[in-house]
Amino acid sequence: MRSVRNVHERVIQASPGVVGALLDRVSSQDDPLSPSPVWPPIRFDGPLAVGANGGHGFVRYSVSAYDRGRSVRFDFAPPSNGFHALAVEPLDADRCRVRHVLEQEQGLRSSLLWTLVIRPLHDTMVEELIDNIERAASPAGLPRPYRWSRWARLMHRMIWDRPTATDVPREAELAHQAFAAPDFTDAWQLSLAPGMPRDPEAWRGVLPFAVRATASNELLLGEDASHLDFRASVLIADDKVTLTTVVKTHNRRGRLYFAVIRRFHPVMSRLMLRRVHRRLAFSAPPASARTAPARTAPAR
Repeated sequence: MRSVRNVHERVIQASPGVVGALLDRVSSQDDPLSPSPVWPPIRFDGPLAVGANGGHGFVRYSVSAYDRGRSVRFDFAPPSNGFHALAVEPLDADRCRVRHVLEQEQGLRSSLLWTLVIRPLHDTMVEELIDNIERAASPAGLPRPYRWSRWARLMHRMIWDRPTATDVPREAELAHQAFAAPDFTDAWQLSLAPGMPRDPEAWRGVLPFAVRATASNELLLGEDASHLDFRASVLIADDKVTLTTVVKTHNRRGRLYFAVIRRFHPVMSRLMLRRVHRRLAFSAPPASARTAPARTAPAR
């Protein structure tokens, strides 16, 4: 076993009260600190308080200590051990230091996973969380956002959510109406993180097909050819995006062509949905720009 201690800290040009008020909003619906949607949002099964259980993505923990406006500590859920904590340290009336500390005992396997995969992701997420603090609290804003390493970008791309197969949603009316008797349909789905666009129009410019029809929560794209026609529906409903493909063949050439293409179609559909989903997450404004900053000190 080896002991790991990972520390991130930054001096923020803002009063401890302002920064502490932001800390108190972690995991709330208007959380200004969680670097979502690029990272999974921090969520608990109740308000931020000792005993609340939750985490972000696959990292699970519970609140083991909370000093309102000053610090919060999270203990990792078994079989993991250790904790991570976020604290606000006053320096003077208009400056404070924000510190994030992670401590853990790691075996050989956990140590290798931490070094190669988890640490570059952890370091980047924590620095982006502190970026959000500075962006929201400092009158000067954020002069220099944290810059990702190439390795962190590669690891982040590898762990990004993967679409799951689903039935064509009932709400996808444009997809259902596309062809009277389609020869093929399938649908793939991903969850939308807080901050990602809920308007299907956001997908118009990033999918390489002509727009055929629109609805309040659905965008229908597609192309026609002599051998087959296809439609791609983008539906936003229940905080999920569903990509539905509908195909109608016209002749033997179309049937032969699609008999080959359908072997690769699921892979290409998943890849396209996942790639565009990630691109829209990166283009979304950060949490601190979407939520109004709390510029008053918390009640003591």
